[in-house]
Formats: sequence, C-alpha cells, structure tokens
Amino acid sequence: MEKIKVAVVGLGYVGLPLARLFATRYPVVGFDVKKSRIAELMSGHDATLEVSDDVLGSVLLPHVPGETEKGLYCTDNLNDIRSCNYYIVTVPTPVDKHHNPDLTPLYRASETVGKVIGKGDIVIYESTVYPGVTEEECVPVIEKTSGLVFNQDFFAGYSPERINPGDKEHTVEKIKKITSGSTPEIGEKVDALYRSVITAGTFRASGIRVAEAAKVIENSQRDINIAFVNELSKIFNVLGIDTFEVLEAAATKWNFLPFKPGLVGGHCIGVDPYYLAQIAQDRGYHPEVILAGRRINDTMGEYIANRVVKCMIKKDIPVRNAKVLVMGFTFKENCPDVRNTKVYNVVTALEDYGIQVTIYDPWAKPEDVRKEYGLELTHECPEETFDSIILAVAHQEFAKFDIRSLAKEKHVIYDVKGCLNPAWVDARL
Repeated sequence: MEKIKVAVVGLGYVGLPLARLFATRYPVVGFDVKKSRIAELMSGHDATLEVSDDVLGSVLLPHVPGETEKGLYCTDNLNDIRSCNYYIVTVPTPVDKHHNPDLTPLYRASETVGKVIGKGDIVIYESTVYPGVTEEECVPVIEKTSGLVFNQDFFAGYSPERINPGDKEHTVEKIKKITSGSTPEIGEKVDALYRSVITAGTFRASGIRVAEAAKVIENSQRDINIAFVNELSKIFNVLGIDTFEVLEAAATKWNFLPFKPGLVGGHCIGVDPYYLAQIAQDRGYHPEVILAGRRINDTMGEYIANRVVKCMIKKDIPVRNAKVLVMGFTFKENCPDVRNTKVYNVVTALEDYGIQVTIYDPWAKPEDVRKEYGLELTHECPEETFDSIILAVAHQEFAKFDIRSLAKEKHVIYDVKGCLNPAWVDARL
C-alpha cells in the first residue's frame, strides 16, 4: 500500500481548508512564503476565518509529521516539504491591469515544487487556469528546476478548487471534486487521493485539459448570467419597474434561473472569464458573449454611484461635500476577503463627484483596504448621520438594526443587495 504524505503549497482561502481536510487522514505539510501567515496558523488561528480555531487546533502538529502520523504542520522552510510525495499547488491566478492572465504565482510555486520533487512524485494543481497551463506552462518549469522528466520521473494532476469563501455549509469535503491525471494510472491515483477525503465524491475527467476547461467555464457561466440580470436592472430602471419584483415573479417558473443583479468582484467570477478569453484570442477566436458580460459587470460600480447621485439631486440634496456611508467593502457577505472588490468602484465614482465617503465594514481588515486600495475603513458603526447610505454588502451585522437611524432627515438609501425593507429605500439595483 502506498504511503501518502501531502504538501500543500499556498495556505490561503483554498489551501488551508484543503490541508486541514487532508490532515484528518494523512501527514500534511502546509507551505507558504509569508512568515506572518505561518506564525498565525501555527498559533492556531486563521485570519481568513475559513477554518475555525477549534478545527484548526484539532489537526495542528508542533513538528513535521512522520510517514504515518496524520496531522498538519505549517512552514515556510522548503526543506520541510522535501519528504512529501504529493504536492498540491493552491496559489492565486490573478489578472494584470489590462485583464491579462498573470501566471507569476504559478511559475514561482512550480519552481518551489521543482526544488524538492523526487522521482515518482505527483504534483497536482488546483488554481484556476485556461486549458493547457498545467502541462504547457507549469510542468516545464518543474522539469527545468528539478532536472526530472515529466511522465517518466514525475507526474501531474489537476483538480480545480471549488472553495466558496465565507460559506460554512458548502465546505470543501461537501463539494464534488473534479480530478484528472497526466496518465490514466496517475488519474486514478489522484482521484483515489481526493476520494478518500471528499464525502461528496469525485468526478474523474478524461484528461487535465478537460478538467482545466471545466473549471474555467464554471465561473464564466455565472458571470454571464449575472451580467444578463445586471443589464435587465438597467432596462427596468429606465422603465420604472422594480427589478427584484420582476425576478420574484419570473422565479415562479420551474426552470427559471434565480440570478440577482449586483457587483461582481472577488478572485473567481470577476477574473476567470479573462483566462478563457485570453486563450481563445491567442488561438484566433474573439469571444463576444464572455467579454460583453465582463464589460457590463465591470461598469456596475459607477452605475450605482450615478444612480445615487441622481436620487440626491431629485431630493434637492447638495452633492458636493455630501456625506455618504457605504456599508460593506468585501467582495461578498460575511467574509473578510477584499480582493478585487467592486465596492471600490462605487467609492471612487462617488469621490469623483466631490462626495465625502465613509466606509463601514465589520469584516474587512482596515490595513488590507489601506494597503490594497489606499482607502480608510472603520470597523465600528459610525455615530454621525449621512446624506445618503448605500448597502453594498449584506453582512449579517447589517440586518440587526434599522439603518435609517444613520441617515439625516432628508436622505437617500440605496439597496444594492435588495435585502432591505422596500419602504425604507429610495432605489434598488
């Protein structure tokens, strides 16, 4: 029977929950280049809040586990993962300012694996990519760094991540996992590894490129569907019809897809379609629907700001130097992740009008927002009152009080999420 020892390279929103899960059955070493992240995890706390302190503490080990000692040890020392035989790469795959795929984190992770991988070992990528990246971009880096030959000395697999940040119901083990390998035999090994911990089961794809393609279309499909309802919201606004009322009525049909309008940010839905578009364009095909959906969703922040300003003008509320409260800054509710949040677009568009914006978010870290966006954020509910209030993110804390208490006598309340009492609001998306 094969002895399995797993290294997880990258301990963020994807890597840590996966490492924790594997550690319930196998010896696992989690590797990350951020010393502060390692210190935090080894102290028993996960700042992303994806893994609770109790659950993390139940698998943590104070040392690198032996071959038969299940549990998790986190490190930034490359030598600590040298004894592993399965290397799972879970690093981000962002885009640059021109929306071109940035594979730099993958290249660096591949170099890291290449320095420690041995004969017979398997490297599995979970990062979202376009078809061909694993075998055409990552594997050559490992070959060059290690001096080993692909599919002779070492092997590869691809099993796309399906983590939903902030979701405590659909956790990693409860979501069916796609698996694949660089050979049929390796495909079975990779599938068996995940099958041993994923209670929802696995689906073994015919090859790595199929698995890569399946992942990248998951979020592209969702992006396009949200773009459609975002465009509907613009149309219905012109017609003077409430979009959420229309969607509620339409949802009575059994096969209607219940998507809602909104800001599309985060590290997946707002990014992945560009990966698929890039490879299509490289091969001579211009993807029209995918890029049209991206254009619509990327303009929603400015659209929301403009609607708020129009509402203020209709109520004779002076716009310049007005005080506006934006409630929520993370890319989704009940999650501290601010990566690629489109609430930023709302804030900057408001500031362009000369408006003074206060951002209130009990989940986001002020230091992250300051470093990433150059904006100030408060964790505490403001004590002053505002000319306008925008509910941008539906955090659970915001449902606990009447936000009208934060508004001046003459005010505008704009509900991006469609979750406030309709009698309170002046407009919804």
